[in-house]
Amino acid sequence: MSTATEPSRNMVKIAFSDGEGNVETLWGFDLGGGRYRLDSSPWYQYRVSWKDVVTAQPDERGQLCFSEVVEKSGHRTVRVLFEQDRPAGDPVLDGLVKLGCTFEGAHKRLFAIDVPPEVDLEKVRQFLISSRAQWEHADPEYSDLYG
Repeated sequence: MSTATEPSRNMVKIAFSDGEGNVETLWGFDLGGGRYRLDSSPWYQYRVSWKDVVTAQPDERGQLCFSEVVEKSGHRTVRVLFEQDRPAGDPVLDGLVKLGCTFEGAHKRLFAIDVPPEVDLEKVRQFLISSRAQWEHADPEYSDLYG
C-alpha cells in the first residue's frame, strides 16, 4: 500500500537536503507560484509529511530545491526500520493499516508510515511500542511532542 500516486504531467521532483550533502527527492503537484503539494512520504526528512504544501526554488541546474513548509496537511509521519526484509502481510505493517495508516517502502526494511489527521497518533505510537518495532517520530519529531 502506498500514499504516492504515479507521476502525472503536473508533478515534479523536489530535492530535500539534510545539510550533510544527502538528498532525498519527493514528488509534488505544481500548484503554481513556486508552491507544491507533496505526493510522497519522506523516508529521511523531518518535519514534512504527505500533502504538506511547500515552496521550492530551482538551483543552477534547474532542480527544484525545498525552501519551506507553508501549509501543514495534518498528516504525520513515523518511520519503521526492520532488521530484515519484510514480506507482504507483515503483522506490524498490517496492524498499522488496520489503524488507518498507509505506508511507502524505501526498500523492504525501511518504511515511511503516513498517519492521517483522523488517526490517533498516540494509538499508532502505542501499537509500535507493543510490537517492539524500531521506529521514530519524523513529523512531528519527538521533541516537538514531548519537549
